[in-house]
Amino acid sequence: GGSGSRLWPLSRAQLPKQFIELPGQKGSLFQATLTRLATLAGLGDPIVVCNAEHRFLVAEQLRQLGQDRASILLEPVGRNTAPAVAMAAHWAMEHDPDAQLLVLPADHWITEPQALIAAVEQGRTLTADGSLVTFGIVPGAPETGYGYIEKGEAIAGGDARRVARFVEKPDRATAERYLASGDYLWNSGMFLFTAERFLAELQRHADDISRACGDAFGHLQRGSDFITIPDTEFAACRADSIDYAVMEKTDAAVVLPLEAGWSDLGTWDAIWSARAADSQGNVLSGDVLTEAVHNSYIQAGSRLVAAVGLDGVVVVETPDAVLVADKGQAQAVKAIVERLHKDGRPEADCPNVVRRPWGTYQTLAIDDGWQVKHIVVNPGAALSLQLHHRRAEHWTVIKGSARVIVGDEELTLAVNESVHIPLGNKHRLANDGPGLVEIIEVQVGDYLGEDDIVRFDDRYGRVE
Repeated sequence: GGSGSRLWPLSRAQLPKQFIELPGQKGSLFQATLTRLATLAGLGDPIVVCNAEHRFLVAEQLRQLGQDRASILLEPVGRNTAPAVAMAAHWAMEHDPDAQLLVLPADHWITEPQALIAAVEQGRTLTADGSLVTFGIVPGAPETGYGYIEKGEAIAGGDARRVARFVEKPDRATAERYLASGDYLWNSGMFLFTAERFLAELQRHADDISRACGDAFGHLQRGSDFITIPDTEFAACRADSIDYAVMEKTDAAVVLPLEAGWSDLGTWDAIWSARAADSQGNVLSGDVLTEAVHNSYIQAGSRLVAAVGLDGVVVVETPDAVLVADKGQAQAVKAIVERLHKDGRPEADCPNVVRRPWGTYQTLAIDDGWQVKHIVVNPGAALSLQLHHRRAEHWTVIKGSARVIVGDEELTLAVNESVHIPLGNKHRLANDGPGLVEIIEVQVGDYLGEDDIVRFDDRYGRVE
């Protein structure tokens, strides 16, 4: 999945939509992508290709599902789907030369998983003759936010059709014409093929990508928890999608129609459409009061949100940002995120609750020269042994029993006990117990950025 910028402010660069538990959903979209396949016969262990910055999010969410045999391939830079799938295909073939790959974006919503599984089972028979299968969503509206696939000639023995062509996102009039014709499907970005055939077609139609990915695979850094794709070799690869690099050029592309309650949940109006509305056409989440409000999506995250006299709007409240938008302009939220990035604003990247491999932290208050955080450390976890050059810290335990190192001293702090960490002193916070440890941290200094940190020892491989 991508950055999910159109679902800002809930989705941020450090916590994009595939890892968020959206209202009305149990678990994240990434977790749902895995669990909906539980009844698929012959399912292998998952191969997850993700941004290296998201590795601990992925590992933790896999751990929650009991998926301890998954392979996690870390991209040092994004290069779109063709190189990502090429790396997964090389990895799969190393373990099984006859492997079939079911390629699924990690941020899709599917309400009828059995329909997907039935389509996958049908697709399996098509890969036997070397077909590259994609799944086309039967359109229910003249959607301008999706690409389309034009159906070609029928293939005997099922619903599959040859792919006549892929079509870019159309304007409204063209989308209405596509819908009326019945000859077009939405491009879902889901694929099924043998790893061997995909790599052969990639070599045939995008040899430069094929060679770059082969070189990168030959230099993988194979750790016990993560497989790291080398930066230099992968960065040299051209960015391209599966569609452009292979599917639009190959003569082996086949499309299976799919009706499975699918959405890519790319915008707030898509989330509104996916949820059951009340009698006024509203989808409300959190502490929300409305008066004369219709056809709207309103989500409160940390406080009461009251709305009066609105129609067709989106309101999303988080502790550090509030979005108010016309529901018909939901695609334009991305432009706000681009402006935040341009201005160097942290609201584009950082969620209010920041996840780390050891737990979470949340900024409660901040001003010039000081900051207050709520820090939660998971059982058996520890922050790195570190120091700061430009700030001092004061920790007070509010839950659990914390083991603290300050300089040459080691302390055990109970609830309501505290410790001062002078500027420039090595220190560490650890939780050796079975429950959570929570502290309030007060920082004081002339610079409070997260990059003012020197690590000396770290359980999670973050020491340079």
